[in-house]
Amino acid sequence: MPGVSGELTKDAKQARSGNYPLSHRADALHYLTRKPLVDYVKGGVIYSGPSTALYLTVAGRVKVAKVSADGTESAARIVPPGGLFGEACLAERPAAERAVALDNLQIMAWKRAEIEQQVEKEPALGLALMEVVIARCLELGERVQTIATCLTPQRVMIALLRLAEQLGEEQSDGAWRMASLTHHTLAEYVGTSREIVSSQMSALRRRGLIQYSRQHIDVYCEAIEQALRSQGVISRNTGAVAAATGPVR
Repeated sequence: MPGVSGELTKDAKQARSGNYPLSHRADALHYLTRKPLVDYVKGGVIYSGPSTALYLTVAGRVKVAKVSADGTESAARIVPPGGLFGEACLAERPAAERAVALDNLQIMAWKRAEIEQQVEKEPALGLALMEVVIARCLELGERVQTIATCLTPQRVMIALLRLAEQLGEEQSDGAWRMASLTHHTLAEYVGTSREIVSSQMSALRRRGLIQYSRQHIDVYCEAIEQALRSQGVISRNTGAVAAATGPVR
């Protein structure tokens, strides 16, 4: 049976999920068999706890978050159309997490047993999935280092760069436009409070580094990168590690 690549919308095919080349994800989709589409409304919970399946977003975005003992969520990833999530199901003891639809959503899902059977038939699927998982670990490592070494305003700017790269499309004025995210979701992604994110977003808009409305966020990536370089912080697009100029806040 042919893979699922042909099921993706144009936006999904163009989406850049994570930091790995599109070809790696496309390889995995080539070997995964088509499954029925499942719909979720905005705000719907796909799973809460250990993941029991590997999921593909065909349309819409998903927030994957870690939940602390007191119920606080930390957004590990925002998954764009065409992105895979729930890969922890392939582990012997998958960690608990929560996946929530940020938009009206269409997904496909494969149980672990189905993936194992398909890997036996197509060993290349195992390699493609391994590349996806490794790239995910590298991205999380970069984010942990950013949290440990950067001031909060710098972390907000770096987060906007990452999200624009993964979720956005380039506009004629040079901005990268992505569908709007709430300040609460951005705060969960950055690892700070909604009030601080709102304050930083307003400051960045006054400086002309971003524009935003209820519908979208425009991120002027080159201008943000220049601002970070002027502070001694190199953006992730250059491949260098961020460095802070003061205590972490």
